[in-house]
Amino acid sequence: MPSIFEEKNSSKAIMRVGLPAMLGQLTTLIYNLADTFFVSLTKEPAMIAAVTLCAPILLIIMSIACVFGMGGSSVIARLLGEDKKEESGTTMNFCVYAMAIAGIAVLALGLAFLQPLAKISGADADNIAYTCDYLKWIFLGAPFIMMANGFVHLFRSVGLIKEGTIGLVLGNAINMVLEYVFIAIFQWGTAGAALATSFGFACATIYYMFCMICEGRKGNQLVPLTPKRFSLNGAMIRNVVSIGIPGALITVLMSVSNIVLNNYIGIYGSDAVASYGIAYKLDMIPILLSVGLSQGVAPLVGYCYGGNENRRMSDIVKRTTLYGVLMGGIFTAVFVLFGKPLASIFLEDSVLIEQTGYFLKILCLSAPMLGIINMMTSYFQALGKAVKSLAITLLRNAVLFIPGVMILNHFWKLNGVIAAQPVVETALAIICILMYVLDVKSSRR
Repeated sequence: MPSIFEEKNSSKAIMRVGLPAMLGQLTTLIYNLADTFFVSLTKEPAMIAAVTLCAPILLIIMSIACVFGMGGSSVIARLLGEDKKEESGTTMNFCVYAMAIAGIAVLALGLAFLQPLAKISGADADNIAYTCDYLKWIFLGAPFIMMANGFVHLFRSVGLIKEGTIGLVLGNAINMVLEYVFIAIFQWGTAGAALATSFGFACATIYYMFCMICEGRKGNQLVPLTPKRFSLNGAMIRNVVSIGIPGALITVLMSVSNIVLNNYIGIYGSDAVASYGIAYKLDMIPILLSVGLSQGVAPLVGYCYGGNENRRMSDIVKRTTLYGVLMGGIFTAVFVLFGKPLASIFLEDSVLIEQTGYFLKILCLSAPMLGIINMMTSYFQALGKAVKSLAITLLRNAVLFIPGVMILNHFWKLNGVIAAQPVVETALAIICILMYVLDVKSSRR
């Protein structure tokens, strides 16, 4: 077993698995900001709005990969903790081929229902053409988008953390270079942004497959790419899917809630959507870093659980949660103090800058809560407790958020819609703490 999972110092172990994952998410974040920056050079709010409206669809495509990426990662890590390497390799093989097949299906369905999906996303007469341009190229790249995102989780679960991070960084770096070429030079607008995204993920996928071939030649039985190892074992598929679906639903329901949110913000015009889109992209900094930290640590938690190292697992979970809360608090302070200067990087209109800075100050209030919510979600996924992971997801994005947007919009209009995120996530963080305490108590009986 890779020594990275056998590191006995909890803080060192967290840093060794968490920092590479955070670095990978950081490059994703930089890509997201670059995406918005290059589109903003067009000085066309409708284009910025279109990219914002398409973001939930892109997240849904990525989330389908999580069924096999996150689900497979959880199963593989626990199997390795039990020293079942043969079963781990078989699970890895199945997940890779399943992602490829699912990606082709998404490509076909997405192109068939392009216009309806654009309208559901909240597109109006001002931006529907830009929205469709973006979605077309995203769906054409769907198989690569899904495989690249799934590979990251699978590689981490077998200890190939460096390779997983390199693939993510490579894909996002190529993406950013191509965005400059396609948008700033060729003037392809939203279509150029989407095409660059698909190309970046395609390059990352090729890199990951090359790594698997190299590992296979070295005799690493954990990453077999050969079709001979493909298996449709029912018990294995159920284990992967039962964890993967709640993991995927996190992103799917987040996307659905964002679609609802975008529709409500859209009531107040394209300028409001554009301001929110930029504020949300900036707020993605603590969101993605928190996700990277918790997801990076998840295989380590699963390995400890499989090896029955409960005390070590508890220490890792608590320390990671604390680190996440402290990191979120730092970003909240920065965004409250420097919201408008950050917004001015993307905008020139003083009214939009003021509005974007104000939105950012509201959104960032939830950043410390993310350290709790994301770690508890990863904790239950790592342990294979799909129902509890799903409960957090449903509470966050359906039970609390969507009604919260509707109620707060009724009383405080646009300000209430923006405030829904910090209000809901503060309440959910308290619920997550209670769920964790009850789970620990029940496991000791």
